[in-house]
Amino acid sequence: MVHLNISLTDFIVIGAYFVLVMAIGLYFSKHKTSTDYFLAGRNMGWVAIGASLFASNISSEHFIGLAGSGATSGLAVGHFEWLAAFAVLFLGWVFVPFYLKSGVFTMPEFLERRYSRSSRMYLTTISIIAYVMTKISVTLFAGGLLLNKILGWDMITSAIILVIITGLYTIAGGLKAVIYTELMQTVVLIGGAVTLTLLGLNKVGGFDGLQASLPADFFSMFKSMKHPDFPWTGILFGAPILGIWYWCTDQFIVQRVLSAKNINHARTGTIFAGFLKILPVFILVLPGMIAVALFPGVRGDEAYPTLVTSNLLPMGIKGIVIASLLAALMSSLASCFNSSSTLFTMDFYKHYKPDASEKELVRVGRLATGGLVLLGILWVPLIRSISSQLFVYLQSVQGYISPPIAAVFILGVFWKRANSKGAIYALASGGILGALRLIMEILAKKAGWDFGFFQWFATMNFLHFAIMLFVISVAVLAGVSLAGEIPARKKIAGLTFATAKEVQSEFIDMIEAKNPLWTKINIGLSILLVLSVLTLWGIFF
Repeated sequence: MVHLNISLTDFIVIGAYFVLVMAIGLYFSKHKTSTDYFLAGRNMGWVAIGASLFASNISSEHFIGLAGSGATSGLAVGHFEWLAAFAVLFLGWVFVPFYLKSGVFTMPEFLERRYSRSSRMYLTTISIIAYVMTKISVTLFAGGLLLNKILGWDMITSAIILVIITGLYTIAGGLKAVIYTELMQTVVLIGGAVTLTLLGLNKVGGFDGLQASLPADFFSMFKSMKHPDFPWTGILFGAPILGIWYWCTDQFIVQRVLSAKNINHARTGTIFAGFLKILPVFILVLPGMIAVALFPGVRGDEAYPTLVTSNLLPMGIKGIVIASLLAALMSSLASCFNSSSTLFTMDFYKHYKPDASEKELVRVGRLATGGLVLLGILWVPLIRSISSQLFVYLQSVQGYISPPIAAVFILGVFWKRANSKGAIYALASGGILGALRLIMEILAKKAGWDFGFFQWFATMNFLHFAIMLFVISVAVLAGVSLAGEIPARKKIAGLTFATAKEVQSEFIDMIEAKNPLWTKINIGLSILLVLSVLTLWGIFF
């Protein structure tokens, strides 16, 4: 059964969007080297980088999941968006110089430079698994839910169609195609979301009317320590751990800044993305609250699709909003496909076949996503085992895998004494504890298992668990490192703050800030971004 009547004008708008995306993507289908294919020739500017960071991050699960959580508990879920502004600043000011100087293709490659080959293999493996569990599958689930609402298609059929369409230009065009399509998709995404939000606010009687229609605590960002999803303790101390992992160490995101012309473009791109991350609270979370006000009793994950399928949108505008949803979905999927193929090709294939030609590496990169896509589709039915709120599921799974990875990157850059044995022990122990928590949570919530004394481990808030796991990972890394040998000075040269100036890299021109005025502007914009977020927190405290 088709739930949404789409006019011919809407179909033309959606069709024009698809044609434009495919044209941009296929335009960049010729690549001479692996650097061209995987890192866009290391020649991207700050506008494209910032837009790509934002569009890669914002996917259909944000439209459905953020709105769903907004419909359930109000603005509090928006903390993840505003905290991201601080995380991207951390990426731009702390990590980018080390990444660009090292000239790496992947984050696991950086770990090998800093620690060991085993650390690289661990991160590559866990990253690909994470992409299946928290990126590909969740994006396909949310996109399938959307197309089911619009066209009445079943979820698996929808997921397969979305994969094929997105895969065509991603496989052909590489990172440059992904970034330039995301630049266009950012405009479409924001335009459609803003349009729906403004029309919804008008329908509900403005912001005052919305406040009058919902409980007062919906407009409070900070919740009680006992809040099941967003306790203030977890938000302030746990969410930043997830943010550093995602924005500063995850290939899915960092690959964009690795493609920068130089450090100024990379840094300004992260600042631009930080300002864009202020928007989702108002254009994604707020619509969920509007949906509850207009349609009392609407289920969380149904909030945004309900607004789209209502009579709220006039002819033509409906096509723009649907195109914005598809833009979010396709940009995130394309980024994930490209990052996955980069990890597989550069960390696995090239290691076992070091003499592979550039042409061969590009060919392998184009073939590497099929298995991941299949696994993502197979994982979709399991998502509801974790949480009825899609975005909370996404964040909770990340909370189980991110703390040990964040720990080894942070200590690796800030503490020259951290060694390879400490890193692998921290990654392995943290990974085991995170996997154990995931399994126990599924059994407790789905099968009703009671773990007795360890029930707290299976049911504690995921943000509180992230704090605990991060502390354990840091303790293991520090303890094992102090008990072991000191890393050779030559091994860590240029990879920590203490040894930052001890190496000359062929990429040194990329990290030298040759324009002092640009650096001062970046500092000023960073301060403005921080003040903006703090002000918003004060308003919605």
